Amino acid sequence: MKLLKKGNAVKSVIAAAAVCAVLTGCAKKNTEQTSDGNITLSFFTSDANEDMPFTDPVALEIQKQTGVSLEVQHPVAGDAQAIPLMMASGDFPDLIYAKGELTKLIDAGAVIPLDDLIEKYGTNMKKLYGDQIVKLRNSLEDPHIYSVGTYGVNETVFETSGTMQIQHAVLKELGYPRIQTLDDYSNVLREYMKRYPTINGQKTIGLSLLIDTWQWYIDLSNPGNYTIGYPDDGQWIVDQNTLKAQYKFLHPEIYKFYKWLNQMNAEGILDPESFTQKEDIWRAKIASGRVLGISYPNWGYGEARSALIQNGMSDRTYAYLPVTAGKEYKDQSRKNYGYSGGWGIAISSSCKDPVRAFKFLDWMCSEEAQILVNWGIKGVNYFIDDNGKRYRTPEEIKRADTDPDYAKKTGVGRWRYPFPQMGNAALDSNGDYINVVSKDIIISKYLDEEKETLAAYGAEMWIDLFPKPEELGMSKHGQVWQYALPTDVNERITAADEYVKTALAQIVLGKPEDFDTKWSEMQTTLKKMGLDKAGDTLSELIAMKMKLWSK
Repeated sequence: MKLLKKGNAVKSVIAAAAVCAVLTGCAKKNTEQTSDGNITLSFFTSDANEDMPFTDPVALEIQKQTGVSLEVQHPVAGDAQAIPLMMASGDFPDLIYAKGELTKLIDAGAVIPLDDLIEKYGTNMKKLYGDQIVKLRNSLEDPHIYSVGTYGVNETVFETSGTMQIQHAVLKELGYPRIQTLDDYSNVLREYMKRYPTINGQKTIGLSLLIDTWQWYIDLSNPGNYTIGYPDDGQWIVDQNTLKAQYKFLHPEIYKFYKWLNQMNAEGILDPESFTQKEDIWRAKIASGRVLGISYPNWGYGEARSALIQNGMSDRTYAYLPVTAGKEYKDQSRKNYGYSGGWGIAISSSCKDPVRAFKFLDWMCSEEAQILVNWGIKGVNYFIDDNGKRYRTPEEIKRADTDPDYAKKTGVGRWRYPFPQMGNAALDSNGDYINVVSKDIIISKYLDEEKETLAAYGAEMWIDLFPKPEELGMSKHGQVWQYALPTDVNERITAADEYVKTALAQIVLGKPEDFDTKWSEMQTTLKKMGLDKAGDTLSELIAMKMKLWSK
C-alpha cells in the first residue's frame, strides 16, 4: 500500500504539539492490550519504493508462525514528507521504520518506549542483542529504547564492491596493471579508450556515475571520503583519535576526488550524462558493455550485470578494487564498525495492539525466524546435509543470482531488512551460519573471468585485495548514518545536501582552472549555513553515546 502525497506543505510545528498531546495518552492506554488469533499490522518503511504484498512463501510462513500479517506502506516516489505528514494528521501505522527521522517521532510522543516490553516479553531480543542492547538507547537525558535496531549485530565483511570498479576485459587487455590510486585508475581508462574508442558499435564510456536522486549519496558523496581513507559515516567524517565530527565536504582533503572527476570530465573520460541520466539509462549503458568503469556497489546494478552474462559479455563485468586518492590512504571497505544501534523499527503510540506488535518483533529476533528470512523454506529453498548443515542446490543458487524477482517470488531475503538481524558472522545453536553467505559459497559463484583476474593479482577472494580489518581497527562510535540525529541538525544537513549536490555538478563539470575558486565558494557557503556548528553538535552527540554505551 502506498502512502499518498498531500498537496500543501506540512504545518509540522503546530501539528506536532497537538499530536503529542493526543498520542502520549494512546501509549499508556494501549501498552497492555493484546489480542489472540490472526492480526494485520500496518507497517511503514521509509526505504521501500514499491508495493510489498505480504503474500510470498516466507511471508506466509511468518504469518503461520506468529498470526501476524503486515500491510506494508511506503513513500511515493521518494517523498520526503511522509513522516511529517503522519505527524500532522495524527494517523500513524502500527509499526514505523523512519530511519533518521525517528527523533521527530520521539519528540512528538508518536512512538512508545519499549523497555518494559523488552523486560517482560523480549526473550529472543535480549539473546540476539546481548550486551549490545545498550546501543539501542536514545540518549542520556532520555535513555529509553524506542526502536529495535536494524542491521546485523555480529557482522564481518565477506564481500565488497570496493571503491572503484573496472571491467575484467580492460584489466586483461593491459596485462593486469596494479591499480592503487585514482591516477592509476584513470591511466588505465585513458589507455583502453585510445585502443578501443568504440565497443559493440557504440562510443566507449570511461566512467559513468548515477547521481539522479538519492543515488548521489552512493555514487558522488561516498567516494569522496572513501578515497581519502574514511569509512561510511553518511555525510560526516569522524576523527577516530578525537571523535570530533565534521560535515564531510568541509574536510580539507575531500576535494581530491572531485578535482580528479573534474579532470576526467575535461578529458572526456567521465560520462557527460552522469549528472542528468536516469537509472534505467545508466543500467542500459552498463548492460551494453561499453562502460569501462563505475563506482557504484554491485547491489545497485544486478540486472545489468545479469544481462552482460546472459549476452556472452562476462568479461565486461567488473573487478572490485581498493582505489584511493594516494598511497598514503587505506581503503576502509573491510572496516569493523561494531554495532551502532540507532535506526530501527518503532511501535507507534496509536498501535492497535502494542504487545502483539512487540511479540512479533521479538519472534523476528529468534533463531527460527532468522533462518527463515535468510534461507527460506526447508525442503524448498534449502536442505539439510548428512552433517546437519543447511545447503542450497546449485539450481537454487543460480536462480537466486540470476532472477531479479527471486526475492519477490520466494520471500528469501525479502524480510531481513529492516528487521533485527543476527549478522552474517552469527552462528545458530547447531554451529551453522545464520546467513547464506560464506567464503565457500562466495568463491563458488565467481565467474571464470573473476577467478582469472583474482589469480593474476595473487588473490582468492576480492576481499584479499583490501586492507584487513585488524589493520583498520574497530570504529569506536559505530556509524553516524545510523544515528537518530537532532531535528535541527537533520534540517541543516538536508539543506546543505541539496546545495552540495548542485554545487558539485557545477564544480565537476566546470573548467579545471576554475576548480579552486568554485570549491572555495562552496566551503564559504557551507560555513554560512552553519555546518561547522552542526559538526560541533554531532561531536557532542558522539561523546554522549560513548557515555551512554559505557553504562
